[in-house]
Amino acid sequence: MKNILEKIVAYKKEEIQKRKELYPTKLLEQSIYFETPVVSLSQFIQRPDKQGIIAEFKRQSPSKGPINPYATVEEVSIGYMQGGASALSVLTDTHFFGGKNEDLTTARKFNYAPILNKNFVIDEYQVIEAKSIGADAVLLIAECLTAGELQNLAQLAQQLGMEVLMEIHTAKQLSKLCPAVNLVGINNRDLNSFEVNIEQSLEIAALLPAHLPKISESGINDPATVVYLKKEGFDGFLIGEHFMQDAYPGRACAEFIHQIELLTATAESTVKTLV
Repeated sequence: MKNILEKIVAYKKEEIQKRKELYPTKLLEQSIYFETPVVSLSQFIQRPDKQGIIAEFKRQSPSKGPINPYATVEEVSIGYMQGGASALSVLTDTHFFGGKNEDLTTARKFNYAPILNKNFVIDEYQVIEAKSIGADAVLLIAECLTAGELQNLAQLAQQLGMEVLMEIHTAKQLSKLCPAVNLVGINNRDLNSFEVNIEQSLEIAALLPAHLPKISESGINDPATVVYLKKEGFDGFLIGEHFMQDAYPGRACAEFIHQIELLTATAESTVKTLV
């Protein structure tokens, strides 16, 4: 019996073939975004005036079902940026997550911040497609790809001017790391069972290359967790469900970031007092 990840990848293979017929590569390359400079995700999440939050637009998921099916990209993405997010992540998978390419393009029209195209990328066509809809960075999931496949896709993204966030779930997957990767993300959610374990970030953190920004993904719903992970050397935090479950995701994001700032200020004040 196929697990969730295998089902998604199998479906993607069929979906990609259909999209290649409907929207040939040469057509995608005519997009205005092929000539538009990208915004650096790795630089934005390390800005000292921000907290490294990559706020995600996510309507549904295979594990949770509908989360916020009637949310609008324009309202939510603008709310995220006004709330202090460092970057945006937009799910463009339709079948499993209820997203679409137009969601990312809409977010691009209303925001200057870097936008991560969140999808299950297994083919060069998807990298070109990501560039054509206005993405600044692409997600490459190590569990879906061989080392050679990941390297080829990362190099293509680099050639197109985009950055690459390589996602891993186990220390063993670090062997697939290549020079074209700009950031490394640790997914606290097992993509086979979709169970979440926040300790996953901590267990692998010490093994990550020091020069690459580190992102903790999934299962983060407490500002104190972000403060703790920042102390452990993490630069970014991809959060979607926690914000999208609120009727006003942008407001939820703003309050979350405000709490991080308060906790950080309190901790710094305590240290100064002790000194």
